[in-house]
Amino acid sequence: MSKGRPPSERMTLFDPVREDLLRVQETLRRSSVVEQFPMLANMLDHVLDFGGKHMRPGITLLCSKFAPCDAGPPVLMATAVELLHIATLVHDDTIDKANMRRGRPTVSTLWGKDVAVLLGDYVFAKSATYVCDTGDVRVIRRFAETIMALSSGELQEYLSTFDASQTLEQYYRRIDDKTASLFTIASESGGMLAGLPEGPVDALRRYGHNLGMAYQVVDDLLDFEGDEEVVGKPVGSDLRQGVMTLPAILFRDRYAEDRSLAEAMEAKGEAAAVGGAVAKIRQSPVLAEARRTAEGFAAKAQAALREMPESESRRSLGALTEYVLARKR
Repeated sequence: MSKGRPPSERMTLFDPVREDLLRVQETLRRSSVVEQFPMLANMLDHVLDFGGKHMRPGITLLCSKFAPCDAGPPVLMATAVELLHIATLVHDDTIDKANMRRGRPTVSTLWGKDVAVLLGDYVFAKSATYVCDTGDVRVIRRFAETIMALSSGELQEYLSTFDASQTLEQYYRRIDDKTASLFTIASESGGMLAGLPEGPVDALRRYGHNLGMAYQVVDDLLDFEGDEEVVGKPVGSDLRQGVMTLPAILFRDRYAEDRSLAEAMEAKGEAAAVGGAVAKIRQSPVLAEARRTAEGFAAKAQAALREMPESESRRSLGALTEYVLARKR
């Protein structure tokens, strides 16, 4: 079991919902208890991050505080959002053939690819049971649509590997599906379960979407300029796996005569070819341009948030956009 740090030492962004987050953590712990199947319980214990930051469930809980409501359904939904996130990580690691995640062996490393796929499916299904327990049909439908979007994003990425011709439009659609959709359901479901009118729910929806887009662009930046020890993966991992991210696309479009990126794709991620492309991208102005793109999405998230009434939750959600831009992992 991941011990993590004591709750009092974690980031303070979610202080307004700290007690509810503790309830989410306890619900996650209960999810890992499968007395009739000890091996499954052991695998769940390995993947469920009981001591993490829980950013996405934290967003759900904060968004549910814009109106008085029973805390039970938002806690259930926040748990579901975290389980959905974990399920996608299990599947992503399996598809990417990743050996480690955050310094720990992946499920496929410990138990094999087939087990990892099945475990991811189990966690997906488990997340859905918590959404059903909220009793909100709109939320249930949006959750199902989010699973479709996540799967579509993963398919888009898988089917476009080592294709250097991908467009910016294709990139934005992919990260919307694969990453931003989960932030979107996290934020809008909190508002729905609080009983907010459609106007405020739409504002929270736009907040989550733009926060998720900013998060992924920063993630793509860290793949080029991050510290390997902090990020937890080698610089240039995306290119090694044939994934064209924003910095790579910007570099290709700005320097059409440069063949280093195309050669890295043609070499199917061979280390020397990737290293040459990474070095050129790092020396170019495209990383600064990508950073401005992330800041633009964060500004849109802040603008949507200003439509909500002033409160502790709004301040925390606003600070979260700054955290996303400044994060190092």
